[in-house]
Amino acid sequence: MKRILLFALLFVAMGQLLAQEGSIRGNVFEKASGDPIIYGTVRLLNTDIGTNTDLDGFFSMTGIPEGKYTLVATYVGFDSVSVELTVRENSIVYKQLYMEESAVQLGVVDVSARKEKAKSEVKVSSITLTPKQIKSLPSTGGDPDIAQYLPVIPGIIATGDQGGQLYIRGGAPIQNLILLDGMEIYNPFHSIGFFSVFETETIRSVDVLTGGFNAEYGGRISAVVDIKTREGNKKRLSGNVSASPFLAKVLLEGPIKPLSEEGGGSISYLVTGKHSYISETSQVLYNYAQSAIDTAVTGLPFNFTDLYGKISMVSGNGSKLNIFGFNFRDRVNYSIADLGWQSGGAGASFTVIPPSSNLIINGTLAYSEYGISLIETDGNPRESSIGSTAAQLKFTYFGANSEVNYGFRFTGLNTNFEFRNFLGVTIQQQDFTTELGGFFNYRQKVGPWIFEPSMRVQLYASQGFTSFEPRFGAKLKASDNLRIKFASGLYSQNILSSVNEQDIINLFVGFLTGPEETIFEPDGITEAANRLQRSFHVVGGFEADLSSNLEMNVEGYYKGFTQLINLNRNKLSASDPDFATETGAAYGLDISFRYEKQNFYFWSTYSLGYVRRDDGEQVYPTVFDRRHNVNLLASYSFGKEKSWEAGARWNFGSPFPFTQTQGFYSSINFLEEGLGTDPLTTNPDLGILFSEERNGGRLIPYHRLDLSLKRTFTLSKYSTLEVLFSLTNAYNRANIFFIDRRTAERVDQLPALPSLGVTWKF
Repeated sequence: MKRILLFALLFVAMGQLLAQEGSIRGNVFEKASGDPIIYGTVRLLNTDIGTNTDLDGFFSMTGIPEGKYTLVATYVGFDSVSVELTVRENSIVYKQLYMEESAVQLGVVDVSARKEKAKSEVKVSSITLTPKQIKSLPSTGGDPDIAQYLPVIPGIIATGDQGGQLYIRGGAPIQNLILLDGMEIYNPFHSIGFFSVFETETIRSVDVLTGGFNAEYGGRISAVVDIKTREGNKKRLSGNVSASPFLAKVLLEGPIKPLSEEGGGSISYLVTGKHSYISETSQVLYNYAQSAIDTAVTGLPFNFTDLYGKISMVSGNGSKLNIFGFNFRDRVNYSIADLGWQSGGAGASFTVIPPSSNLIINGTLAYSEYGISLIETDGNPRESSIGSTAAQLKFTYFGANSEVNYGFRFTGLNTNFEFRNFLGVTIQQQDFTTELGGFFNYRQKVGPWIFEPSMRVQLYASQGFTSFEPRFGAKLKASDNLRIKFASGLYSQNILSSVNEQDIINLFVGFLTGPEETIFEPDGITEAANRLQRSFHVVGGFEADLSSNLEMNVEGYYKGFTQLINLNRNKLSASDPDFATETGAAYGLDISFRYEKQNFYFWSTYSLGYVRRDDGEQVYPTVFDRRHNVNLLASYSFGKEKSWEAGARWNFGSPFPFTQTQGFYSSINFLEEGLGTDPLTTNPDLGILFSEERNGGRLIPYHRLDLSLKRTFTLSKYSTLEVLFSLTNAYNRANIFFIDRRTAERVDQLPALPSLGVTWKF
């Protein structure tokens, strides 16, 4: 009885103590445009209580004792701002802060904010990119694009200048989840690999998760690229217009209801479009480059058009609603193939910040679709379409030293696929399936440790299977300048691609859902336990601040692909199975150094990687098994008011593997030419005998130097003119693309491409 009474008294005392604590939250904006201050520092003066703003400029601090405080916000390049406030027991105080650029520009990026974020989050195999970083890279055609920046990240391999496919730490493109404002984008890259569907000027942030990601993300087994766009200018009409030999683009943004510093909400819009005309300009400027593509066509045969629009409504307490839509088109016309695809979609996202709770609610409702068609000279059609409807609800709770995220995501998939192989056998699938994923993620700081356990439960309705996927991350702050980190997890997905890694050019990207018929393990005998693609990740490493300006990051990883499902494109008859399975593994080491000081930025990366597959007959390296990959990136601003900026990027990659030719034979199609065909007098096609050892040969190394020089002219307070000269493949390296086995003709990738781009910002 005494113990019960004592417990009751302690409970009441704790309740009284907690009741005397309150919370502070708010948003920090740029005064000139209303854009959020991302990863800025917010603290209470003369206390050890502080935090960082997120991508929306939002911050939350809990467990604050009752009293009067001075709230201070700081960010490099901006004047600090402060406000007096009073915290009362069991209450939440909301404040909006507006920051102005410093009269004395420091000319540096916010290194301290990134370091603070690294100290407060696990951040394993995770890199956050900003538009400023993307623009620092020498850009092909004078147009900075995320497609050109992603291959610089350690662990990411691009197989060439064409095709736009990325392989992230041993995973195929279909195993990467690409999100735009919460919508799945099924083909994010245009046929010419320098350009994505995303407009750099609209991007707020890009989170690249190359492995070991937590349970918030599901449905893919290798990596995540999560792209979030910004809101339009909340204060005034602004935008930019640009043109280069590759494309032209325009962006307009402005307020419908301006943001007021006295409080209240705002409504703004942002619309952008870009269109390529390289097929026309290359006939004059780059006619020497068409031999790298197809000698039978005139000019570089690439065309694309991208449109994106967004309306943002922000309330006076930080709650917001975004409505967005997009349409992307692409076409490439070789002499041997005519390919086109279209992608479109629309959706809405919202954030609800209740005035009397530390719980934040986020949600997304979106629809996206993608369709592609390829017609080759053999007349065999390839067509594919996929549509998805997704609804996600996420809840976030902020504690003093903890954060809890939980929620669910519903996805409905509708696929239609038709493929006829070289033997005339048709593979066709029409399917509708649903997926439901629930996730729980918990982050807790305990002394020098940060722990992040999470769990995802993924229900695949058509498969009748529920996948339980525990994941775990941890970081140890060993010292002020050294942090050790670790992550692991289980992953699954039900979607697969028609892309065959033996294709030289992977332009046709068709999509299917997982098979509903019985499939077998690679031995062809044992029935598979499920019909999903599955993997597990283990990642470990450390990050060190070698000086105030120099950072080092080292990560070793292992991805075990316990089941991979491929389309059986070589089936000999209609009765053969449509799908085949294999297993695999990818492992390696990624090292990077980042140096930032005032007007100089340098980033160097090295990746050592091994990628293997086992199809039940042999273990072989994949065509993207690049053993060594090096990237050096530097940018330097100089001149009056830093109006000049020079950039350079050098990439070296060791040779890709390929399957060698063993011999040739006469291929006679008796079904078409008749059984009475005389083998001695007919003119048969040339057949190829491949080596029994798959991908046993290696091509030559790849290396390329890109340069850029930008000059910015200030026309007025809000108006500038940027002139950008870029030189891709500066020393005209003849990087091999492929060799035609029948003619022994070597085809190289793109030669030196100089370009001059002009951008007017207002």
